Amino acid sequence: MTRVTLIGLGEVGTVFAEDLAAAGHTDLVAWDVAFADPCSPAARAAVLPVATAGSAGTAARGAGLVVSAVTAANCHQAAAAVAPGLDPGAWFFDLNSSSPGHKQQAARAVEQAGGRYVEAALMSPIAARRLASPFLLGGPHAAGFAPAAAAWGLSDLTVYSEEVGRAAASKLCRSIITKGLESLLTESLLAARHYGVEKEVLDSLSNILPPADWQEVATYFISRSLRHGRRRSEEMTEAAATVEEAGVQPLMSLAASERQRRAADYADALTESDLAAVIDHIRRSHAAATADGGYAGFPL
Repeated sequence: MTRVTLIGLGEVGTVFAEDLAAAGHTDLVAWDVAFADPCSPAARAAVLPVATAGSAGTAARGAGLVVSAVTAANCHQAAAAVAPGLDPGAWFFDLNSSSPGHKQQAARAVEQAGGRYVEAALMSPIAARRLASPFLLGGPHAAGFAPAAAAWGLSDLTVYSEEVGRAAASKLCRSIITKGLESLLTESLLAARHYGVEKEVLDSLSNILPPADWQEVATYFISRSLRHGRRRSEEMTEAAATVEEAGVQPLMSLAASERQRRAADYADALTESDLAAVIDHIRRSHAAATADGGYAGFPL
């Protein structure tokens, strides 16, 4: 079978490794800048069905498909690092949540090396449907990639645009709403819990928004920020770049990026059993760190 190279072994890269191996793809090679860090999720390469390479370029040699799933800020750098090792005509599947401008830089690096760049925007969390998740495809090679991708288990692909960057814009403008809502709920409930009014706040949302179990929604959204806040903060920085590239000041995107970054500092609150306990845990941790001088001085 055709070799598949995975650049980045975070949540998305790990799903690709596991599902491709389960489907019988045995020639899997991976590279991640964090391989040297034993505390990084990428260090789990040792327990995944992948061979590891010493560099991105080495990992790409001989691959028919290169999947780039790195942190959002490193979209172009990953493409440039892979480019020297790309075989002519190799597919480069760029899954990174990066701005249209950064996607276009990555595309140029791949195309100049003789590869076929395909922009991809993942339009849902990947955990539920895994490789059957919905992707928007962009770029001049998107239409050619879509039928070939069935061999790798990618089944919900929409050829969205021949122009690189439009799929990214769809994803990141959506992220302003989704990650922004996570940030708003986190900030609102941190304050509401202080005053003892969190129930009234959540119950009142169905008066102005579509009816929902807002307790459940808030629990889910806040847990996502705590678990993936650093990655989401980077994504919101890219959303801010997307907004700025459109000539709009990214006031809300930058604020959401900062709130997501701070949420990640309290990931241990996920051990709590319910939303109130999670919020209390965050507030206690912050108060304790401030009291013993171990906190950097930022407010919640």
